[in-house]
Amino acid sequence: MTVDTYRPRRSVLYIPASNDKALAKLGSLACDAVIIDLEDAVPPADKAAARDKVAGILANREKRCEMVVRINPLASEWGADDLRAVAKAEPDGILLPKIGTPRDILEAGDLLDDNSVPDGVKLWAMVETPRALLNIGAIAELGRDPASRLNCFVAGTNDLVKATGVLADRRYLMPWLMQLVLAARAGGLDVIDGVANDFRDLDAFAGECAEGAAMGFDGKSLIHPAQIEPANRAFSPSAEALAEARAIRDAFARPENVGRGVIALDGRMVERLHLTQAEKLLAKAAIIGA
Repeated sequence: MTVDTYRPRRSVLYIPASNDKALAKLGSLACDAVIIDLEDAVPPADKAAARDKVAGILANREKRCEMVVRINPLASEWGADDLRAVAKAEPDGILLPKIGTPRDILEAGDLLDDNSVPDGVKLWAMVETPRALLNIGAIAELGRDPASRLNCFVAGTNDLVKATGVLADRRYLMPWLMQLVLAARAGGLDVIDGVANDFRDLDAFAGECAEGAAMGFDGKSLIHPAQIEPANRAFSPSAEALAEARAIRDAFARPENVGRGVIALDGRMVERLHLTQAEKLLAKAAIIGA
């Protein structure tokens, strides 16, 4: 994502489409994005009814909050119907679970194109299977082609643990998570960290958010509103980072430095690539503040 197209996704909250009580609170939430879930959070007997509610939910959407719908896998008995029904309501994004290859993204995009769904409806992809991780470079390359609609990756850490048998400890997920971040950057995509299951331990959650931000994730997927504030704080530029960015910008703006590629600032070497990073950080902070 460029600064021109930057949209904060610091906090991305899952809400089951069948949970009327949670949906009623949408307007009061300070999260950057909401994922209305038709998949894991909805039992099979309720899936058709939950799908039928999506149009009404999106009709009353909060414009400040990005609205995404997670459908059931296209290979399931509900997936294709989910995609067609959700697309008609024109959410900001449709989250595809259980992807494995680029073809999964392309088939979903073809379905949207065949139904004349506006280009503004983007595709998000859950990376939650070993096959997806093995193919992640090729999948991410689709992000360079606007026609694919691919816009964002979401780490599905619980499913990765289940599929691989690895211990449910982030230490063992780190190599895969870093691989996901690298692929997302290569494809020009945003990438959202997986959920933290213990929503009561907010100190541990804040630590996990800080870790995710340091790893390069754009935000965190959440399962409870109490997690919104720590996520927003962790994935926003810190006061220290902003002060440093302003110092770099101001130093390069001095008459004696305007034409220089490298300068000394507070005893360290600063290049123009650092100026570019500083300007992007300041622009993003301004968008978040607005």
